[in-house]
Amino acid sequence: MNAKSEINSRYVALKMCLSVIENGRSLSQVLPEGLAQFHDGRDRSFTQNIVLGVLRWQLRLQAICDQLLKKKLKAKDEDVNQLILLGLYQILYMDTPDHAAVSETVALVGKLKKPWAKGLVNGVLRNFLRDRETLCAEVDLKPSQAYSHPQWFFKAMRKAYPQQWQEILTANNEIAPITLRNNRLQQSRETLLDLLNAEEKISEAHPQCPNGIGLSRSMDITALPGFEDGAFSVQDGAAQQAAELLQPQPGEHVLDACAAPGGKTAHLLEYSGGQLDLLAIEKEPERLERLAENLHRLGLECDYQVGDASEPEDWWDQRPFDKILLDAPCSATGIIRRHPDIKWHRTEEDIDALCDLQAQILKALWPLVKPGGRLLYATCSVLPQENGLQIRRFLLETADAQEIPIEVEWGLSQELPGRQILPGDNGMDGFYYCLLEKMTG
Repeated sequence: MNAKSEINSRYVALKMCLSVIENGRSLSQVLPEGLAQFHDGRDRSFTQNIVLGVLRWQLRLQAICDQLLKKKLKAKDEDVNQLILLGLYQILYMDTPDHAAVSETVALVGKLKKPWAKGLVNGVLRNFLRDRETLCAEVDLKPSQAYSHPQWFFKAMRKAYPQQWQEILTANNEIAPITLRNNRLQQSRETLLDLLNAEEKISEAHPQCPNGIGLSRSMDITALPGFEDGAFSVQDGAAQQAAELLQPQPGEHVLDACAAPGGKTAHLLEYSGGQLDLLAIEKEPERLERLAENLHRLGLECDYQVGDASEPEDWWDQRPFDKILLDAPCSATGIIRRHPDIKWHRTEEDIDALCDLQAQILKALWPLVKPGGRLLYATCSVLPQENGLQIRRFLLETADAQEIPIEVEWGLSQELPGRQILPGDNGMDGFYYCLLEKMTG
């Protein structure tokens, strides 16, 4: 990579970090827009590494920066602040030579049209190089800074998981693996593995997912053999457990609530041999379009429509469902390693509103389950109030609901209902599941 492309990459990375931190935009929106500017895969990879890394380690980098600044930068100079963090990240976490990290970062000041900042950025980075060990040791005395998580979330994890909180926070800062789900309607997992590994070994069977395949490194998924023909989907191993737990059978009337972007919808169809009477609903029309695109690529069909899961009277045809998958709106705190911006966008105050919404949806959907039918409650959260505590309250308030124990090798069994997967468990994302059955009589 030549110097010119590196400078350009760093500047694009800076603009993306600013969009997330200063403007509050989602990384899932910002990253595709920014990376689309590059034709060279190496430039895309370099830029993505910086963006994810700076957002992942934002709190620790900021704490180091604050120690080096004589006075805090003004809000209007957040671009200079993020540029310093970008330089610190390269020094601490990348294999960029120190002198290059400093010089290339300082060179970007010119693009900010703030000539006064050149000496500041240069001085801060060079002072860090001189006192790196002392500064890092001081910052890391505070665990929330050492692990780069908001204080409220750090305290929540330490309380909920006194034995595992360090593993959770460490996993959140790691690069998430890529997992595929074999489309069993097209071929066996073994056949797909042979196809993927034909030229070099890049994949292996996932230990906890009957149709899961783990990739050995990051790569362009769309270029893999079979992608265009719908041979597989990208889906984390934790998310693949939904269909395995609900076990939809041919001919059953099934609801996938909050369905977009359709990964679990497709898996339900694949699991049942494509023979489900499946309705998928999604509140956001643009997200429903993604679901339709995914089903089309995989050669799958079902009934899908815009609908609010908390208001079934607007879309339900009064036919009870044999099974319901409720992938409830949640804090997404179990997938921070994939979306590090969640750390800085999600607040403690958000959680109560999310819990209220989850309870509202549960209450609204339960009457739609036929006697003897089942509802699988799922979140990609690690917060007990969204998971086990939420279901415990629902069971206390709902006389005809009972928990079906989940007997599996993965996840944590708890005193609370359901089963919790922690981030990094068998390489999986953080997820929660609880299987409920409506009693008869």
